[in-house]
Formats: sequence, structure tokens, C-alpha cells
Amino acid sequence: MAIVKLNDNNFENEVIAKKGTALVDFYADWCGPCKMIAPIIEKIAEERSDIIVGKANVDDASELAARFGVMSIPTLIVFKDGKEAKRIIGYRAKEAILAELD
Repeated sequence: MAIVKLNDNNFENEVIAKKGTALVDFYADWCGPCKMIAPIIEKIAEERSDIIVGKANVDDASELAARFGVMSIPTLIVFKDGKEAKRIIGYRAKEAILAELD
């Protein structure tokens, strides 16, 4: 499944209003660890069609980042049925991220 580009305008419809699991990557283009984790997020999106995978650029979606208290990037937030379930801050290996989804 393709990665959904998230922003202040579409977050409610793409994540909060959806049933099931969503993985949201809060990142910035200039962030080194964000660049390192990006291919992992893309792989998860390709392999797990059962979840929504989204990316929110904190520079473009500052209201969204503030709403969820994102202070460090990358921050990955796992949503279950529109509610925050888990939060991963910093770089993690693919297996560690996948373990947080189930």
C-alpha cells in the first residue's frame, strides 16, 4: 500500500476516522535519522497492506506535530482505531517497529 502524505487538513480523515492500525512517521527532510528510517517505513508500507502508513513532515504540518506533542524526530505513533496506542522516538530497526504494530 502507498504511504499517505499527512498534513493538518487530511489527518482526521486518513487516520483518526479509520478503523484498524495506522503507523504515522513524523519527520523532517533535513533530519539524518529520519532519512535512515525512511526506507524501513517504505518497506513496512509495501509489506503490510493491513495497516495505514502515513508520513507527516513537521515543517509542513506544524499544527499536527504540536497537537501530538512531537518534540523529537523521527517520532512514530501507532494509532489503533483512531487513538494513540504506542509511540516510538528515534531510529529503530524494522523488526522493532513491526513488534509495536501487533
